Amino acid sequence: MLSRRETETLMTQKMSKIAADRGIEYFLVCFTDLFGVQRSKLVPAAAIDGTMKNGAGFAGFATWLDMSPADTDMFAIPDPDSLIQLPWKPNVGWMAADLKMGGEWVAQAPRVMLRNAIAAAADKGYVMKSGVECEFMLISTDGKGPSDPADNMEKPCYDQQALMRRFDVISEICDALLALGWNPYQNDHEDANGQFELNWDYTDALVTADRHSFFKFLVKSVAEKHGLRATFMPKPFSNLTGNGCHGHFSLWSRDADKNLFQDAKGELGLSELAYKFLAGVLDNTHEMTAITNPIVNSYKRINAKPTASGATWAPQSITYSGNNRTHLIRIPDDDRFEFRLADGAVNPYLFQAVILYAGLDGIEQGRTPGKRLDNNMYDPKEVKKDAKKLPLNLLDALRSFERSKALRKKLGDEFCNAYLKLKTNEWQEYSRHLTDWERDSYLDC
Repeated sequence: MLSRRETETLMTQKMSKIAADRGIEYFLVCFTDLFGVQRSKLVPAAAIDGTMKNGAGFAGFATWLDMSPADTDMFAIPDPDSLIQLPWKPNVGWMAADLKMGGEWVAQAPRVMLRNAIAAAADKGYVMKSGVECEFMLISTDGKGPSDPADNMEKPCYDQQALMRRFDVISEICDALLALGWNPYQNDHEDANGQFELNWDYTDALVTADRHSFFKFLVKSVAEKHGLRATFMPKPFSNLTGNGCHGHFSLWSRDADKNLFQDAKGELGLSELAYKFLAGVLDNTHEMTAITNPIVNSYKRINAKPTASGATWAPQSITYSGNNRTHLIRIPDDDRFEFRLADGAVNPYLFQAVILYAGLDGIEQGRTPGKRLDNNMYDPKEVKKDAKKLPLNLLDALRSFERSKALRKKLGDEFCNAYLKLKTNEWQEYSRHLTDWERDSYLDC
């Protein structure tokens, strides 16, 4: 059952009073649907106390949640702990919301799903902490290429000149993160032309998911302000490295501020519990790729040819290693592991939930990850031939997800059925689309 503090306990101070103190005139009450689209209503501060109690009303079928026009109203209940005052428009506050329908939490709602996963971990004495690295590109408004024509190096990663030509945009985003208290610690130009990444501190999984969601909104809004367009699309350009979303994960004690992944006597400094969790993620990766890489375009990133830089920066097989970026899971330090498969299209809430559920499955089943590999998985001479491959396309991923007993048990039938239905429809729509490549290749057959 969903563990959530009652609204009256959360509301120790009326939100209207907080609004008056901070100069907030409007609130965006926001939820994220199954396709990762952020949906909001703009609520005046004068009406926010009623919305905190009763929620903002939505027609659920009008979003990607697999609902019918005959369904009753859906209400988004704001979480006051998630309040963020927009740095670029401080008279507006943003709050993430959980969805209710007919007095019950909506099972297929991503944030509700993550709350349930967090509650399941808490029942076992665990808290998951995480951080995300969200790559994005600044492109022209017509979407045809990077916005900076001078950003054309074959190996543009960490290019100082290209970074500083976009200083006004990147610094404004970073200044916003500093003002919000996220403790950003570095910004860089990534491996693709026009590609950037900003890093901030890790924290509890729900907060990370909320921040991940808000970060995408922030980046796009600041880019628009500067006459540019930001995209998190996994592979917007076939010749450039795609946009990944690497996640760093660790399990902590619920009752003590202690990282349960650390063990000075363990291999690479990780505990037996950490390796069981890691093994659960590995064993469920093929099945959960439909969630971590959720769109047709995702598979053009993870099954891509190397770019001019020499690598795709995306995994190709289900393997793990030490501090080695050519594997799906990397162990960069003794306090966490890095999951390198997810991409820019991943749903911030489902990402955290599926990793947590997979890890708990590993602990419950006493799974082991086997021997780590220290080879170069991008070198054909070193590739481990018998390593399990990732799905080739979204349909393969959906079929694998549908067969997963462990994930279905954790995520529930209602969520799994809704997700499979909507994503299968998306694949079928893509399959019916006629491309220029097909005309060029087959018109004379």
